[in-house]
Amino acid sequence: MDRASPRRRDAVAAPSRIAAREPGRREGGERPPTRVPPLDRFVRILAPRCVTGTAGPQGVPVRMTFYETSEAWEREALEADLAGQALTFLTEPLTPDTVDRSGDPEVLSVFIRSRVDADVLERLPALRMIATRSTGYDHIDLAACRERGITVSNVPHYGENTVAEHTFGLILSLARKICRATNRTRACDFSLVGLEGFDLRGRTLGVIGAGSIGLHVIRIARAFDMQVLAHDVDPHPILAGVLGFRYLPLDDVLGGADVVSLHVPLVPETHHLMNRERFALMRRGALLINTARGAVVDTEALIEALDEGIVGGAALDVLEGEELLGEEHHLFRTPPSEARLRELWCGHVLLDRDDVIITPHMAWYSRDARRRILETTIANIQAFLEGAPINQVAPVPAGRRAAA
Repeated sequence: MDRASPRRRDAVAAPSRIAAREPGRREGGERPPTRVPPLDRFVRILAPRCVTGTAGPQGVPVRMTFYETSEAWEREALEADLAGQALTFLTEPLTPDTVDRSGDPEVLSVFIRSRVDADVLERLPALRMIATRSTGYDHIDLAACRERGITVSNVPHYGENTVAEHTFGLILSLARKICRATNRTRACDFSLVGLEGFDLRGRTLGVIGAGSIGLHVIRIARAFDMQVLAHDVDPHPILAGVLGFRYLPLDDVLGGADVVSLHVPLVPETHHLMNRERFALMRRGALLINTARGAVVDTEALIEALDEGIVGGAALDVLEGEELLGEEHHLFRTPPSEARLRELWCGHVLLDRDDVIITPHMAWYSRDARRRILETTIANIQAFLEGAPINQVAPVPAGRRAAA
């Protein structure tokens, strides 16, 4: 069992000692002369327990609800570093069916399977801050949050190397047909027919989205002696020179790569970035890797490209409509649209193909990354309570920030 937790050690014990009694009072009620400590020390000691900023009156516990928290070490860390606040933990995601269990929080923390839309926000009238324990935030309606003056913070950096390492695990699994070979040997079939792979050395990797994760992928690719082409809306030529890769227009990267790896956020401009037209530009037989967001790829177009041999194989850590896969029983309560049903059907088609590898949105899921996520989430919440929010993805002007 992993008993380690990402709790901070520097100021956890002090608040409980402060709360036990009012310091400095002599017996009989007489006070000695007061020596005022430096302001920064005063704030540092009291910040974990007291709310000073926009969330509520000083010293009043703030109601905080954490969805998708199922493990004891997470809860222990949150209870230690947010001591004195009113914490509620729920194992399930936040949905319209589970929002009434939240206890009307002032601070809400969710993960990627929760859906925080306008309807859910309407049922959380006291909400002041959302701390998503993820880098992506497409599961949160930012416009609705801005309208209500709700601060939203994310975890911008926690798993660049983690996701990049998983990406290369997928690339190697496809290039060397590792999953197919494993399934065969488990069935006592030790033939090599159909298992011939290819070397990565000398091949060309196309990285779509050369941000923090993409750059880690590029570093690993260069260690494999691969050539790298990259496309990004904000290129950094100096980095390209140092790491030894080239920036090119998107169409040129797709046409020149043996392996295409996606590392872009899901925004309107990247929805179905990989569609029929873009698949047609790819080098025939190239591999597609997606550890970004499912909707970056048009799944129907991917299936067609696989059928036609344009794409030689795909390794996907994310899928369109992935929240429906394995949760089909929810369909009986809230029938989805035709588009959602098509996403579900396409997902099952991909699951049945032996030229496709699918992992359950786990590229981020390492012990080290999870600790970093929780550390940053706690820091985000504490900064908000102190009146100086950090890592905001939906900045709210001070004059419009929600107050208790």
